[in-house]
Amino acid sequence: MSETDDRPALAVRLDDLFKTVRPKGRRWTNAEVAEELKRVNPEIKAGGVYLSQLRTGKRSNPSPDLLAALARFFGVSVAYFFDDEAAESALGEIAAIEALRQAGVRSVAMRAAGMKKENLEAIMAIMDQYRQLQGLPPVNDPAEPTGSAGSSDPE
Repeated sequence: MSETDDRPALAVRLDDLFKTVRPKGRRWTNAEVAEELKRVNPEIKAGGVYLSQLRTGKRSNPSPDLLAALARFFGVSVAYFFDDEAAESALGEIAAIEALRQAGVRSVAMRAAGMKKENLEAIMAIMDQYRQLQGLPPVNDPAEPTGSAGSSDPE
């Protein structure tokens, strides 16, 4: 959640799901999500307008059933909507999945599978340099060991 966003946390987190969970490479609309929720849970009474109001913070008290249905739909725990750590973890996982869906990323991962650790570290260093040249932020990969080659440079 950005520091300048004055919407309630629930609104920001729901909006983040709409923006980051992308089946077939496109974003879900409010109406599509509402339709799908009703298809799976006919007792849910939420239309596209209501979901839009939740996303903008104009409405802020959805039923527990609706929150559970939204969590299932987007593949997150209900805790995502209330717990900062759960939200951060879920968005990190979603971002990783979306990165893998991007054209070329899967191909790079497939080529890297089975390579020696030293070779992977050299390739990652090259990729980090290209990211820097393109003005992209550094990758903060918790799986990478701290103190790896080049990470101690204070630039």
